[in-house]
Amino acid sequence: MPTIDSTTTQKIVPALWFDDRAEEAAQFYVDLFGGSILNVSRYGDGGPGKAGSAMTVDFELVGQRFTGLNGGPHFQFTEAISLAVSCADQEEVDRYWDALTADGGAESQCAWCKDRFGLSWQIVPTRLMELMSDPDPEKSGRVMQAMLQMRKIVVADLEAAYAG
Repeated sequence: MPTIDSTTTQKIVPALWFDDRAEEAAQFYVDLFGGSILNVSRYGDGGPGKAGSAMTVDFELVGQRFTGLNGGPHFQFTEAISLAVSCADQEEVDRYWDALTADGGAESQCAWCKDRFGLSWQIVPTRLMELMSDPDPEKSGRVMQAMLQMRKIVVADLEAAYAG
């Protein structure tokens, strides 16, 4: 349950369910994307978590608030929800992709990956959307076909497909 009060300007705060690693995940995301840990509420002696362990972690990434909840092993992340990251260039794609897939993360298809906590991400260069939006169906089609063959998006390969 997100900690929301009358001073919160963001009306909808995504809540992410973790087994017991919400604080670790929040710190990883803050270190990677920039932001801050806003609040950590901890379980007391009454449980259900271990006394002193994080129950919820409110954090902010690039102006977006999130809450991490250590709710136990009952629910796991699936690809049915993902966080999309708009990247200015290949360097940014590489930095996020490499960090998110490291230490137990996993690559998937078409810009999708999972981090070591099981959360799905889409690491998308803005150039992909520009090329796929070209009104020439042959050019945009070649870009789509190239993208469908990729895991991490490689802008130079998209550009080559676009050029024919």
